[in-house]
Amino acid sequence: MSPPAPTRASLPGTRPAGVTDEAAASRHVREMFSGIAPRYDLLNRLLSLRFDVLWRRRVASRFRELLQRSDARVLDLCCGTGDLALALAAARRSRGTSGAAILGADFAHPMLVRAREKSAHHRVPMDFIEADGLCLPFANGTFDLVTTAFGFRNFANYSAALLELHRILRPGGSVAILEFTEPEGAILGGLYRFYFRHVLPRIGGAISGNSEAYGYLPSSVSRFPAPQELADLMRCSGFRDVRFERWTGGIVALHTAPRD
Repeated sequence: MSPPAPTRASLPGTRPAGVTDEAAASRHVREMFSGIAPRYDLLNRLLSLRFDVLWRRRVASRFRELLQRSDARVLDLCCGTGDLALALAAARRSRGTSGAAILGADFAHPMLVRAREKSAHHRVPMDFIEADGLCLPFANGTFDLVTTAFGFRNFANYSAALLELHRILRPGGSVAILEFTEPEGAILGGLYRFYFRHVLPRIGGAISGNSEAYGYLPSSVSRFPAPQELADLMRCSGFRDVRFERWTGGIVALHTAPRD
């Protein structure tokens, strides 16, 4: 008799099909996202109906005051092709100050190549580094803000990732995690699951040439902790005053919290 399927709460982190340990999960996800990098931006816009652009701008607008501080340091983790990092850079513009120093980090090198190209194209000087989010090359208390958009659920160990984010934040610094979630309600939830499980994988697979990656997406979302569960994990990792809000009918959630 096979063991029962793991529940959201029992999963330490993402587990692509056939993968059982953390090292293999991290390696598998890195290879998968490296493979879809050439079509990543196109598919993000197409499959989200461009809502992904709005969501990132909303995240950036929440931290506009901090971003306009020239003494602030900001890390966009799991930066992918740099969309959120560029949105943060746009929000920091103000008269008389250069604003916060913004750094992007990701463990998929092909994503970083495109992030650097986009940064140069938009004439936004910005550094991007290749780094594993579970073992970041930064001293304790380095950043005033750490953001991540649609990358946190891909960590092989969510609690370990939260502890690492807590470590690199300065006391009083904030974290912002934007992720997909399943909407509440029978009708909207049913439509969402049908689109995510049947329509999105076919379109994504056809355009990217990688059906596995876009089959992984709905699976990773369905297994990711629900918003309240993620908030509880954040509190256990040392974050205080954890808050979350659902956007666009509940298909994404933004979690924010300062560290103690």
